[in-house]
Amino acid sequence: MMKKTLIVMLIAIISFGSVLTGCEEDSSSVISMTESISSKSDSSKIDDSSKADSESKNDGKTSGLYKAPENSPVALHGKLSVQGSDLVDEHGEKFQLRGLSTHGLTWYPQFVNEGIYATLKDDWKANCIRLAMYVDESTTGGSDVTYLNNKQGSLNILSEGIKACLDLGLYVIIDWHVLNPGDPTAYTDEARAFFGVMSSLYAGYPNVIYEICNEPNGDEITWNSHIKPYCDEIVSVIRGNDSEAVIIAGTATWSQDIHDVSHNLLDEKNIMYALHFYAGTHKASLRNRLINTYNSGIPVFVSEFGVCDATGNGINDFDQTMQWLNLLDELNISYINWNISDKDESSSIFLNNSGVTGYGFTEANLTDSGRFIRNWYIDRALQLGQ
Repeated sequence: MMKKTLIVMLIAIISFGSVLTGCEEDSSSVISMTESISSKSDSSKIDDSSKADSESKNDGKTSGLYKAPENSPVALHGKLSVQGSDLVDEHGEKFQLRGLSTHGLTWYPQFVNEGIYATLKDDWKANCIRLAMYVDESTTGGSDVTYLNNKQGSLNILSEGIKACLDLGLYVIIDWHVLNPGDPTAYTDEARAFFGVMSSLYAGYPNVIYEICNEPNGDEITWNSHIKPYCDEIVSVIRGNDSEAVIIAGTATWSQDIHDVSHNLLDEKNIMYALHFYAGTHKASLRNRLINTYNSGIPVFVSEFGVCDATGNGINDFDQTMQWLNLLDELNISYINWNISDKDESSSIFLNNSGVTGYGFTEANLTDSGRFIRNWYIDRALQLGQ
């Protein structure tokens, strides 16, 4: 019964992949591969009734079967890779991603759409969207609609977000948002199955980046004991399908202990290590850690940051944020702001109940942090002539 359920789920996911890419997929090979990855995955049936027209509307630069829209970030910079401490584009030039992260996909699905992403791309000059798919928040109390308890809904919304990014020529981070529990090994089998499917669908696509464990945390959860063994497994799954994709590995203490990886790096190319900061909480000491880690040759990606404190709320600290972003710009380190929602907290870019649903939102819809990030991104793009 489990095998039959998994096959149904994978066929449905593959049908979503065909929508996103506008091309045919070999479903039988993907099903066979994913079944071998995790026979323990208790997978839910995915309804494919919302399939869209599979005709691709992209035209522009071609990378494999995918065509990025002309003059889009992906059309201009192509497939990314890692050289030393730096992210580089297909021309071998240092390249910086500057983008925004969704909040939990199933908590704020109204903000996962092409209209909002188009405005972030064209007006804010963002070049990357991070899709934060929470894995399991059942331990925090209340109703949980995150991945393990809502696979159908989570994958449907994730697919919509990826499709929007492909259609716009944006880079997209598929984020396995480990937070509660903080041990990434708690759901290794689920992660293997998930990334097996995702890396089969998007193998070779220049847009797609994988973040395999958002914020490992807990007193006993260290890089050597839990995080690296987990990452070794998931990286191996992805590399079985895509030998080139950039992969971001989370680090201990909510992705702050980037220094701990230095003597035990993942033995694969195109790996980066996550650093997260919230400017109201994390200041000079963590910046010094970043400088030392970067100078030692370790590639760092700031896949989440906030202008406020580490709760995602509280007073914004614009001075500390400017110190952080100036440093990241100096080192050419990529950064992703948290978050695209109207949740009533200071880290949201939209005012609570702002009514934003798609194209054409303005500064009047933005929080103080939203306005700050917009202006910073526009100024940085102008500085780089983008």
